[in-house]
Amino acid sequence: MSLPTNFVNEEDFKYYMQDVSKNYFGARYNYNELCDNEFVPFKFKTIISRYIATDIDRDTTLESHFYYMTREDSTFRVYKQLKANIRVSEYKKAGMIPENATFKEKIYSIDQLTMLTPEDKKEKGIIIREIIISKLALFGFMV
Repeated sequence: MSLPTNFVNEEDFKYYMQDVSKNYFGARYNYNELCDNEFVPFKFKTIISRYIATDIDRDTTLESHFYYMTREDSTFRVYKQLKANIRVSEYKKAGMIPENATFKEKIYSIDQLTMLTPEDKKEKGIIIREIIISKLALFGFMV
């Protein structure tokens, strides 16, 4: 007899929310899905079309894009201007065995996240969960 496997519904990590000052995007969204979502702000969809999708495939998920983003990428400058923060889960103790690992939640600025290489992120056990964008920065972004 085998033990039941926990299945995670991928759709649970595809969401858009907002509060008074910020927009929150689930990291499993890809750029096509964001542009097709009627609730995502039109200005952000325009930024995706004009500035982000020119350098990256629209089927790329936010999770993958931010995991491999470097400070040299043009999309880094776009997200820096949008004052993006990234909510991640990471191992409480570096080097723990993944089966026994416990995670803590942490919010990185775009600067902090891009200072880590993908190897550093893997070592820390970082899983990107959510992208947070300032509404004021989105408002002030010149399209």
